[in-house]
Parts: sequence; structure tokens; C-alpha cells
Amino acid sequence: MVNFKEEIAALIAAHVEGLTAEEIGAMIEAPQDKSLGDYAFPCFRLAKTLRKAPPLIAADIAAAISGQPLFAKVEQVNAYVNMFISRAELVGEVTKEVLNKGADYGKSDIGQGRTVIVEFSSPNIAKPFHIGHIRSTVIGNSINKLYDAMGYKVVRINHLGDYGTQFGKMICAYRRWGNKEDVIREPIKTLLGYYTKFHEEAEKDKGLDDEAREIFARLEHGEKEEVELWQWFRDESLKEFSRVYKMLGIEFDSYAGESFYSDKMPQVVQMLKDKGLLEESRGAEIVDLTPYGLTPALITKSDGSSLYITRDIAAAIYRKKTYDFYKNIYVVASQQNLHFQQWIKIIELLGFDWAHDNIHVPFGLVSLEDGTMSTRHGRVVFLEDVLNRAVEKTREIIVEKGVNTDNVDETARQVGIGAVVFQELSNNRIKDYVFSWDKVLDFNGETGPYVQYTHARCASVLRKAGLDAGEDAAEKLSAFNAQYLTGESAYDLCKLIYAFPQAIIDAGEKYEPSVLTRHIVDIAQAFNRFYHDEHILTDNEEEKLSKLALVKATKTVLRNGLALLGIEAPERM
Repeated sequence: MVNFKEEIAALIAAHVEGLTAEEIGAMIEAPQDKSLGDYAFPCFRLAKTLRKAPPLIAADIAAAISGQPLFAKVEQVNAYVNMFISRAELVGEVTKEVLNKGADYGKSDIGQGRTVIVEFSSPNIAKPFHIGHIRSTVIGNSINKLYDAMGYKVVRINHLGDYGTQFGKMICAYRRWGNKEDVIREPIKTLLGYYTKFHEEAEKDKGLDDEAREIFARLEHGEKEEVELWQWFRDESLKEFSRVYKMLGIEFDSYAGESFYSDKMPQVVQMLKDKGLLEESRGAEIVDLTPYGLTPALITKSDGSSLYITRDIAAAIYRKKTYDFYKNIYVVASQQNLHFQQWIKIIELLGFDWAHDNIHVPFGLVSLEDGTMSTRHGRVVFLEDVLNRAVEKTREIIVEKGVNTDNVDETARQVGIGAVVFQELSNNRIKDYVFSWDKVLDFNGETGPYVQYTHARCASVLRKAGLDAGEDAAEKLSAFNAQYLTGESAYDLCKLIYAFPQAIIDAGEKYEPSVLTRHIVDIAQAFNRFYHDEHILTDNEEEKLSKLALVKATKTVLRNGLALLGIEAPERM
């Protein structure tokens, strides 16, 4: 597709000395006020070199580039050259490009096949997969899809929390108060009950914590009975987690969790010793990071057991050797900011030049309306319950309103789950928020169901015209005449569709899916204005086909955008 900014920069560069087309391109702006044109070029910077007042320079440039087929109008306003793109030119280019590329519209080759790892979701086994996990899960899944669309080879890793002293507590609790039948019947809720009871009892019996530490030490040393119980808890947990991932349509390339790196940690400790970075402190081993404005990092406890930071260093080294990543992205809550600063600094001190290719993508926390969540006290909202309830509520709405759909249950699933995911991705990821059932189940306003409904509206218009699918439909739509699409609402819609590929890049490079979420809401709103302003199924066949071509382009872009958020696009709603 034509890059209009590059085209304009080349035209201006031919009439301006001392600036390259690239430099001019960087100076070109897109005014918020539509009356000031589609693009504007400020001439202040040229005053010194050209020894002329900026308004006079702007007048000269405007006169020089006026009359080009690219422009409908060029005018000088004070020190600016304001340029209005030919509507037929832009609409024609955009609509043709989307119709030709289809599901590939928006994709780029920026990544050039380089490997990007995205670590996301990463729940703790034998603990609930609760609403707090949704942020890492859906933000990470969207970042994975964005980087794939940008031409990177993405490796999706679920770094399970399947190691640590918590498993000593879990095994201790199971042996004291548990039974196999209850775990088999309802694994996570039963194990959560044991974990909660352990902490209740540990407040009365301080010896329980010592017992749990001894059990974990035996697990670390590979004792048969402890390993078998740990493996059983892990397997049962993954069965539960898999149900939620299936509901969300999420897949992983690796479930290598913390336990995978247990045999790789001694090498890390030795490397730290060899570099002279390890110090003894009260029987434990630390890396002193105070010279770098960070607190000391605890590498091994006084009893010799490992910590998260040791495992994360081992994991990063293993991933670099295994995948030779360009970026190693961690989608982990902002609570862990210090942890990531510490271990990335340690990787740097170890002499690895790829230390800062490890990127922490933080996000804000989810709390409940009556306070923070706590697995220790059993105060959680299960993510599976949230998704199921959203689907049930959607089904009730579909039946109540008599929505036209081939499959009520399938549409309820697509829209209900889409609503939950879209809400998660619609706000800036760094913001904390309070989980509210009312908010999750409110489908009014700028929501996932609104965008999905707009997609379904596009599909409905195409069905009524008999041009919803097939080679014959594609051939007819490809013969559109852009002159019929130069009205205000059609042009505004096309400008947003034109900006869609850049929105993907911006969202990916900022690790911020909300950039894309807001953009597809804007496209949906623009389409609905076009739908109300224009009579689409008109008697004039050429006009009708041209407008339907834009409907098809919109439907394609909304579907592509929703897919990058991990949301399905129903054909009927």
C-alpha cells in the first residue's frame, strides 16, 4: 500500500534543500482538527537555512506541490503546509489492499523471523487459577499474537510455579488432613482448602513451618514419595488449567516451569562465585547490588535451598542457549519490578551482552471489592467461574432479545468470553483495578460485544446482498469504484483502516494491547456512522458494490483486530 507520509516527504524534499526525505517524514504531522488537513508540515526549522520567514517558506512549498494527483487540496496556514489527500486515492488504495490481503491485512515483516519469547500466565500448581491470573494470561496472549503479526517467530512459555517451599506446606497438609478421593474429585479447590488449613494451623503450631521446610528439602533432593506427590499435584493442576486455556483459545509451546531449572541452578551459583559476585550474609549467599541503587539479591538461603531469582537467572541462560532469542518478554505483575531489576542486573554483571534483551512487561493488580485476594485465606474468585458466568449471562440476553443466531450456545460462548477478555485489554495494563461482576457483565458502551456486533452487522449486510463468501463475491467486490466512497463517514472509516497496521506495530512495540483495542473500537464506531449515513444497498449496482466493498474491508479488519486480542468474531448476533 502507498505510504502517504513517505510520498509527501519525497515531494517536499524535491523543493527543500538541507533536509532528507527521511528527516522531512519525521517532521510531518497528522492534525487532530480535520479542517487542517490529513497531514501538515511545519516550516519553522527551515527558517535558518533558507533565511526566510516560515510562513513564506510554507507558501512556496504549498505552491510547488499543489496539483499532484495525491492531493485534493494543499494550502498554507501561517507556518504550516496543510495537505488534504485525494479521498478517492486513499479510499481506493485502502479498500483494494484489504480485499486483496484478507486475514493478512495488518501483518508486517518487521521481525524478519527473529525469535521472541513471551512468558505469560504462569500460575502456581495446586493453587486456584483465579481472576488475578487473567491479566498475565490475556495480555501475554495478545502480545504473542502481535509479535507474530509483526513477523517474529514467537515461542510461548508457561513458566509454571511448580517449585518452592509452598509444596512442602501442601504435602505436609495433605498428609495430615487430606485424602486421595477428595483431590481426584475436585483437585484445586481441595488443595486450596489444605493450603488454607495449613496456614491456620501454623499460626497455632510453629513447628509446622519447620516440618514443611524439611519436606521441601526432601523434594529438592529427589526423595521418591515427595516427588510422586508433587508430580500428582502438578498433573491434576494442569488438567484444571487446560480447561480454562481451552475456553480462552490459548496454547503454549512449553510448560517448563521452575522445577525444570532445579538441576541448572548449581551452575549459576558457581558462575556467580567465579565472577566474585557472591557474598556470604548470615549463612545465606547474596549478590550485593547496592552500588547500583538496588537492594542485595538473595541467591541461596541459609539452609542451602534456592530462590526464585536463582531459577530465573538459570531460565534466562537456558533460553538464550536454546532459542537464541531477540527478546525474552516476561508478562508479570508490577509487584515484581524489583525482582526483575535485580536479576537482569546480575545477568549483566555476569558479562552477558544480551542482559537487556530480557524485558519485564508489568501490569497492575486486580483486587476484590471487599479487599485483596489471598490464597492463604481462601479468598479468591476462580477464573473459570468468571468465564462460565459471563457465558451464562450472554446466553440469557440472547434468548431474551431473540438474537438471530444459528447456534445460541456457540454465540454465547464467543461473546461472553470475548467480553471478559476485551475488558481486560481495553485499559492501560499498568493500572490497578477492582474486580466487579457488574462491570464484567456490562455489555454496553465501548466493549467487546459492541465490536463483535459491528462485525456481525457487516456480515449481515453482505449476506443480504448475497456477497458474503465465494470467489464470485470477491471478484464482484474487487471491481468497486472509489468515487462512490468519498463521503465524510466513508473517508473517516478508511483513514482508520489505513492506520490499522501501524496500530498493531505501536501496540506490539509498547507491549500495550489497549492501543489496538481502542483502535478497533474507533473503527467499529466509524463503520456504524457510515452505516447510518449512507444507503448501502442502493438500486445503483455500481454504487452498491462499491459500498459493499468497504463493508467487506471493515469486516475483515475487525475480525483481524479481534483475533490479535484473542477474541472470536461471530457472523451472527
